Amino acid sequence: MAKKQKTEKQEAKTAPARALNLAARGRTFEGFVTKKFPKRVVIEFERTVFIQKYERFCKKKTRLHARLPDSMANEINIGDYIQIRECRPLSKIIHFIVIGKVSREKKK
Repeated sequence: MAKKQKTEKQEAKTAPARALNLAARGRTFEGFVTKKFPKRVVIEFERTVFIQKYERFCKKKTRLHARLPDSMANEINIGDYIQIRECRPLSKIIHFIVIGKVSREKKK
C-alpha cells in the first residue's frame, strides 16, 4: 500500500512544526500578538458568548501562548495578526505553535 501524498497546503501548515519535530494537529486560531518573548508569543482574540440569563451576547478576550520557531522569530512582531495551531503540551502554558503570519499590523 502506498502512503497518501500530502498536499502543498497541508505541508505548509506543518512546516514550522516539523522544524521543532512536533506534530501540529487539532484546532487552529488567529489573533493579534500582544507580547513577544525569545521563544514564545502571546496572542489575543475576541469571541462572542451568549449569556442565557440576559438573552444577550457579550465579547470575551482569549489569550493563548504559542511556541515561536527560531526561523520565524524575526518575521513576527507585536501587533501582527498570526495563525497558531495546537500541538502536544510543550510546557505548563504552551500548547500551540505559530504556523504563520496572516497580516502585518492591527487594523483599527
